[in-house]
Amino acid sequence: MLGRPRDIDLDKRLLAAGWSLLQSEGYAALTLTTVASRAVAHRTDVYRRWRTKARLVVDVLDSHLPPISEVDTGELGSDLRAILADFAASWSSSWIDGLVGLTADLQRDPDAELAFRAMAERRGTPLHNAIVRAVSRGEIAENPNISLVADAIEGPLMHRRMIGRQPLTPEYLDAIALVAYRALTTAAVTP
Repeated sequence: MLGRPRDIDLDKRLLAAGWSLLQSEGYAALTLTTVASRAVAHRTDVYRRWRTKARLVVDVLDSHLPPISEVDTGELGSDLRAILADFAASWSSSWIDGLVGLTADLQRDPDAELAFRAMAERRGTPLHNAIVRAVSRGEIAENPNISLVADAIEGPLMHRRMIGRQPLTPEYLDAIALVAYRALTTAAVTP
């Protein structure tokens, strides 16, 4: 006989409590016990689901970060700008200050690190698809290193928010989209 089925409502409450704490108190102050308290649950409810804070936070981020839209405007530049807006929504959230603490904990928690990488890959899928479509339309002459392109597009957002402590303005996003577009299409095949 299998155990009790998971209580989906309890899972949602715990993830919502984690998200609320992450945004209001930050990563350093978040504990599995405080999540249980905020969700009006037992500590064992949290510990049964997540062995570590890092693993909980990865699941919290996976369920609460704004989605990255799968857009197809028919033109790479417009697709990049739309995707950048979604990335910016994530990087502009108040949870971002806790990212340094999370990444430090990921080094000690291989399961959480794998889950974080899987989440990041899923969130990068729309950008990957936009580049593949641009190659098939002939906007880009050859298949670029998509991982490098993704790093070059999202990296400035991370740097501006975490290091520069500056907002991600529409003008800044436009500039990144233009630089990325020009870099990707300089060797484009012309009909």
